[in-house]
Amino acid sequence: MRLAMAAAVSGLALMAGWAAAGETPSQADAKAQALLEQMTQDEKIGLLHGPMLALVQRSKRPDGIVIGAGYIAGVPRLGIPALTETDASLGVSNLNNQRPGDVATALPSGLAVASSWDPEVAYRGGAMIGAEARAKGFNVMLAGGVNLVRDPRGGRNFEYLGEDPLLAGRLVGRSIAGVQSNHIVATIKHFAMNDQETGRNVLSVTMAEAPMRESDLLAFQIGIETGDPGSVMCGYNRVNGVYACENPFLLNDVLRRDWGFKGWVMSDWGAVHSTEALVHGLDQQSGDQLDLKKYFSTSLEEEIAQGRIPQVAVDTAVRRIVRTLFARGVIDNPAIPGDSIDYDAHAAVAQATAEAGMVLLRNERNVLPLAATAKRIAVIGGHADIGVLSGGGSSQVTPVGGFALVVKRPGAGASSFASRSYGPSSPLAALRAARSDATVEFNDGHDPVAAAALAHDADVAIVFVEKWATEAEDAKDLALEDGQDALIAAVAAANSRTIVVLETGNAVSMPWRDQVQGILAAWFPGQRGGEAIARVLTGAVNPSGRLPITFPASEKQLPNPMLPGGDAQLADEETRAVYGIQAGLKPFDVSYPEGSDVGYRWFAKTGARPLYAFGYGLSYTRFRYDGLNVADGDTLRVRFTVTNTGDREGSDVPQLYVSRNGRTKRLIGWDKPTLKPGESREVTVTADPRVIGDFDAKAQRWVVPAGDYRVEVGASAEDVALAGTAHLGRQALKP
Repeated sequence: MRLAMAAAVSGLALMAGWAAAGETPSQADAKAQALLEQMTQDEKIGLLHGPMLALVQRSKRPDGIVIGAGYIAGVPRLGIPALTETDASLGVSNLNNQRPGDVATALPSGLAVASSWDPEVAYRGGAMIGAEARAKGFNVMLAGGVNLVRDPRGGRNFEYLGEDPLLAGRLVGRSIAGVQSNHIVATIKHFAMNDQETGRNVLSVTMAEAPMRESDLLAFQIGIETGDPGSVMCGYNRVNGVYACENPFLLNDVLRRDWGFKGWVMSDWGAVHSTEALVHGLDQQSGDQLDLKKYFSTSLEEEIAQGRIPQVAVDTAVRRIVRTLFARGVIDNPAIPGDSIDYDAHAAVAQATAEAGMVLLRNERNVLPLAATAKRIAVIGGHADIGVLSGGGSSQVTPVGGFALVVKRPGAGASSFASRSYGPSSPLAALRAARSDATVEFNDGHDPVAAAALAHDADVAIVFVEKWATEAEDAKDLALEDGQDALIAAVAAANSRTIVVLETGNAVSMPWRDQVQGILAAWFPGQRGGEAIARVLTGAVNPSGRLPITFPASEKQLPNPMLPGGDAQLADEETRAVYGIQAGLKPFDVSYPEGSDVGYRWFAKTGARPLYAFGYGLSYTRFRYDGLNVADGDTLRVRFTVTNTGDREGSDVPQLYVSRNGRTKRLIGWDKPTLKPGESREVTVTADPRVIGDFDAKAQRWVVPAGDYRVEVGASAEDVALAGTAHLGRQALKP
């Protein structure tokens, strides 16, 4: 598999994508205009807003409509279907069981997908969840989260795809393409700079245009080029003082003028603050009862009547929506509830995704895979006897088989934002099935002394630890909770052959790292996470995941050692009256000192040594890189050879980074070849000029300065196996 990181999708490929999805652009334009001319004003405005049906009284809900995150009425007499919208990137979210008994296949977390470094893994997962959404009657899936991981305490990081714009953009684009292969619309979200949960409804990110273009916005741009989403969802936050959902710079200048986006912009639920947002680039008010006003219905009618909002703004928004429904095949291929779902086949997709994304972080003395001589195996903690942990919030999926365990916070009710849930895939049961020749005993880890006693008498001890993450709440630090660090230390003191399995939604600190021999990052592993973990531990699967985020050694290494907003005051009535009912804190500004140097770039800039570097991950075999060939000229092209020098088949992720004087290193490409022992493969990468260049805000273009560029090939952002120099001529590209 080769990856050519081109600056844009070719016209031929784009046309092929349109043909597969629905109408061609010109056909979609013509059909949308024809319908627009037949619509009444009430029908037009009806397409611009809708409620969250789960919050509507059952007697007032429309008949025959599947309940999800959002609903837009449609225009039945003209064949425009109602828009039935469901969360999210990790599967069909069941919205707190508003549809009792309904289940869906739970994909592993976004960070697990990103850890695969495999665009086709992302595509297959997207195609699977999109197929389930369609079978349940949904035609819009609120998937496609690509906000960069700027801080490892971020509550929604587990949904996203890491800290690098090229990796995140490429993978989210393929996931979106997979979802939309089912003739439904996918979003890309949350546009833009929505990188933390603390104060998300009131904060304002202060950042110049160039660093935004080179980081978060570039991830969105690559994702849109790769996946062609039908809709963009704008975020809750403000950017340079202006709400993202009424920010003309983001929505009109960047998204539409510069990137040529033809779809529609929908708000996040509760993220609209004015009717003027329609003029500033927003097309649709989602979950309109969550905002202070019905800005795009009652208020809009008044504003049009008084001449403050032009009719053309309404017509433009409606045209974008209808055009997209034709282009994505929604109108010609209606989603009708009732199609059968092959949950076994879909579980296999989820399991393969988990296996591809697990990252082996430590393997001293080859403690893994588990040796045949290990006849007594102690499994400790993490509810491994019951299932695997999942993240909370709007992405929460009720898995096939139902939850094995739900731990509710006091007073939390049934909210997925405050209920820690476990999918019914037990690592303990899977290990016992895989190692029927061994005695596998379990201790829940609540008593470190008892756990250590079990470990002492075992050939190997496996400690499962967890750190839950959820939308609407950031973690206060990187530490494991509830005495889990002490548990690991006690077990490791009793048995030198201790392995730690991490079920987390972020990086975590590891004060016990040097006391254990093995560490496996399993993330939130999804529908068959237990089986996937067992297959990696026993060697049925050779781990090939690589970190899509940097694991810092401590919070002190972060650009903001204190999470922005951590000291903000609670919102008062005046704040809520201005910012909306979801405002929890008084407004505050956020400065990200790293600018475009997110994650590994910040560590390279400051010289700080992380706990584990971006791109890091081990295998049960070994790889060698040689034969580096770097081409000079206007385009950077790099070739080299990867060889499996070990004794078993495995997949590697060789990575290419480029730096020049005055700029930190940047990922420009990678590959993921699967090689048999002794097999070699040539890898070729062509760099996207935007990744190696700078954005000139004054000239409004990308510029690749002429000069020498250092090229590094390695197994992580810190590893340098091969190095060379390329001399590139100056290039200037449109934004």
